[in-house]
Amino acid sequence: MTSKMIEENNQTENTPTSRLQLALNVSNLTVAIEFYEKLFTVAPAKVRDGYANFVVADPPLKLVLFENIDAPPLNHLGVEVADSESVEHLAGEFVEKGLTTRNAMKESCCHSVQDKVYVTAPDVPVGTWEFYTVLEGADGSESASQCCSTAASGSSCC
Repeated sequence: MTSKMIEENNQTENTPTSRLQLALNVSNLTVAIEFYEKLFTVAPAKVRDGYANFVVADPPLKLVLFENIDAPPLNHLGVEVADSESVEHLAGEFVEKGLTTRNAMKESCCHSVQDKVYVTAPDVPVGTWEFYTVLEGADGSESASQCCSTAASGSSCC
């Protein structure tokens, strides 16, 4: 997707240029964190009330967990890319291919500020894939209930 590297959590030059994001709703965040720490042999990169994410080097994965007891297991799908230029480049490619997109620049979501493009897709949660880059951490004032955990109900975030 892009030749630039994602620089996060002390990753090396061998880091892929993008990684799949899988966002899951879980009934017990503590139990889920313990499981995924063992499964991928990596500690969470970020933990907030009702929210955690893991940056897994192999396979290249951003695993996002939302404590959301009454929701179906799959929250949303995305691809994290290296930078805003990559997001803009992909948005242009998607439009050229005739795909329906929506840009969301400097959006505060998932406990960070992100540039992203949503691509309308059939048969996926909330009807889109998101291609995004993390610009900075959010101020911490949002809760998971204000963000991605509400994606299944049609929220514009995540």
